[in-house]
Amino acid sequence: MRFLTQAIQLFVFAIFLGLAGLSPVQAQDGAEHGLDYTLWDTTTKRAEDAIAAGRASDVALENLRAQIAAWRDGFDTAQGENAAQIESLRAQIAALGPVPEEGLEAEEIAVRRQELNTELSDARAPAQKAEAAWTQADALISQIDQIIRERSTDQILSLGPTPLNPTNWGPALGALIDSGRQIVDEFRTAWASPSQQAETKNNGLAIAVLTLIGFVLLLRGRRWSERLSLWLQSHNQIAWRWLLGFLVSLGQVVLPTLGLIALTFAIYATGLVGLDGDVVLQLIPGAGFVFFAASWVGVRVFPRKSSDLRYFNLSAQQRVEGRFYASSLGALLALNGIVSELSVFRHLPAETHVVLVFPFLVLVALMVARIGQLLAAHYRNETNLAEDVVPNYRCRMLRMLGRAAIFVALSGAVLAAIGYFSAGQRLVFPAAGTLGLLAFVLILQRLFSEIWVLVSRQGDDARDSLVPVLAGFFLVLGALPLLALLWGMRAATLSEYWAKFLQGVPLGETRISPTVFITFAALFAIGYTVTKLIQGTLRNTILPKTNIDPGGQNAIVSGTGYVGIFLAALIAITGAGIDLSALAIVAGALSVGIGFGLQNIVSNFVSGIILLIERPIAEGDWIEVSGQSGTVKSISVRSTRIQTFDRADVIVPNADLISGVVMNMTKGNLTGRIIVPVGVAYGSDTRRIEGILREIAEAHPLVVMNPPPGVIFKGFGADSMDFEIRAILRDINFGLGVRSEMNHQIAERFAAEGIEIPFAQRDIWLRNPEALGGTTGTEPVVNSSLSVTAADDPDRDLIDTGEGSPDADAR
Repeated sequence: MRFLTQAIQLFVFAIFLGLAGLSPVQAQDGAEHGLDYTLWDTTTKRAEDAIAAGRASDVALENLRAQIAAWRDGFDTAQGENAAQIESLRAQIAALGPVPEEGLEAEEIAVRRQELNTELSDARAPAQKAEAAWTQADALISQIDQIIRERSTDQILSLGPTPLNPTNWGPALGALIDSGRQIVDEFRTAWASPSQQAETKNNGLAIAVLTLIGFVLLLRGRRWSERLSLWLQSHNQIAWRWLLGFLVSLGQVVLPTLGLIALTFAIYATGLVGLDGDVVLQLIPGAGFVFFAASWVGVRVFPRKSSDLRYFNLSAQQRVEGRFYASSLGALLALNGIVSELSVFRHLPAETHVVLVFPFLVLVALMVARIGQLLAAHYRNETNLAEDVVPNYRCRMLRMLGRAAIFVALSGAVLAAIGYFSAGQRLVFPAAGTLGLLAFVLILQRLFSEIWVLVSRQGDDARDSLVPVLAGFFLVLGALPLLALLWGMRAATLSEYWAKFLQGVPLGETRISPTVFITFAALFAIGYTVTKLIQGTLRNTILPKTNIDPGGQNAIVSGTGYVGIFLAALIAITGAGIDLSALAIVAGALSVGIGFGLQNIVSNFVSGIILLIERPIAEGDWIEVSGQSGTVKSISVRSTRIQTFDRADVIVPNADLISGVVMNMTKGNLTGRIIVPVGVAYGSDTRRIEGILREIAEAHPLVVMNPPPGVIFKGFGADSMDFEIRAILRDINFGLGVRSEMNHQIAERFAAEGIEIPFAQRDIWLRNPEALGGTTGTEPVVNSSLSVTAADDPDRDLIDTGEGSPDADAR
């Protein structure tokens, strides 16, 4: 129960910090103005005496620490007193210039300088005094924290009475029976009073109504809520039905807890409650809440329906076990809290206390270990789905968590058994709380996923999108302070860390704090949004109405974006109060890194700016660079994306486009020349061929007539007479199609005119043909494609392919 109370305190503490935006000490009244240093000296003397004596209890030290922390916060605020006046005085002194090293300064200037220095000293005096007091308060807090930490460490490592000593069992059982008997005796004593009986009878109706309501809510509330929740979620997994079922399922915790509260009020209404009974009754609602909450978490994490296995891959029997272990943990933690508080109230000796608590500790450790085994079973079930399945990160982490839970639970039980009871408690009960907290985080993450499905309207795929994952990540971060509190960290220590976090880290004359960071991020986001709006307006509204070509429009839009982002960053830095002069050293260090390690990136960046200004290429241009040919799709600040004609994207660094050779096929206009090679057989009329090819070129609609297309007789090839059509096209982007169409027309015209297009033929001479065909002498070797004749001279064996040429010997 203690760790639950601390967790609730930290939760309220975190909400307060989030709403107020302050550290706890900043909320103290009277800490901002009118500091009484005489009272501070008295507090300091009292703290120093308590630290030197070392006899104050932990509670007294915590209270003293809270008072000093409030003072320290006041001193921290006072250090900024007269800041504007001090800045003004320093500026006036600086305006007077430095004191002359030689000669005398003008009397009027010297007098004014002396007056300003005196005013500056007087203005700085409160801040300097507050700074000295702040240092003293911080030192006292550090000493108090050190004492408390040493005491906590000694308590954990101290060897106490073992709960396995049989001599302690009898007194422990007797103390427990005495506590119960004391509560009963208090009821009997109160009932023996006639006036009390009359008062109880007068409240009979209220007692009866509260009792009836309490039992109905306690006995039937959970079942009603669970049935309604299952009915809402039984048909399908629609987000709104799941969310409604989730809200209804909270009644499994709220309704029975309200029933316990009603029963508690009914018992108090009798007027028969004594001191011991009052202690127990005050704990019953909280204990009941722990039990019902643990049971609810068990039902959500280990669902009854196999269709909702969102958390763990477990069989039906394993899920039943998980629900039982979760409910058992809640019941054991609730009973342990009641017994522990009752033990403290009755001032039971240590040996009696450990005997009373040890059974709960062992059972809690057993439940934690069994839940750890279920986590390991989830890992095995996932890996057994397929032999080649590699468990994901979440699955491996759950297995590691399960093994850690088993180890910590068993270790804590063993330590408690041998006498290190405090150490055992510090392991077992926080382990149980950690499992419950992580399970609750899983439930909240599922809740955010369903809300996102409902809001985004993207269907079931939205459950695994980025937003729910980020929500889960931030939930885990938010749970870290609660985990720290569960494992023994003091709330004062957490508040100290929070205060340091709010103060930020110094950077030159500037302190980077969360407030500064949020201000910077907000201003930059506003500037970035305005930049995007301006770019959109230019791209879609203003520039299309001008005579600027698309490449120039893109350059203007991109340049506007770079300038806007730069101005947004500058305004954000200035608005956040970051001193740019403090970044001079950092900038100098970065310049060294840029000169060595980032020179390529800087080179590409500068080249990108040059491309946007000079515009040797633009989006849509057909270029060829570094052996890559394609269309420019985008020009960014670091690289240019080219889409090849195979529809592959090529990322070219901008430096290559500036320093290398770039062929731009469409720079300025779309006209370009194509060359269509043609070969004809020897013996054809070359003049006739030239005329046919010219007619074909001039007939194509994309070929321009000025200059007219030309036909070139290149020469005599090995197998053909070679011609070329050279024509200028209106749009070179259609060059490949024009070539194809001309080739079709050439083939058709040549076939109609009886002009032969030759193909390559070769004579091959074999030195030893008998080795190929397995023959000897002059026997011919014949196959389906060629005839081989063996001559008397083995060096002149010939395979006749229809046309021979000794020049084509292949040896």
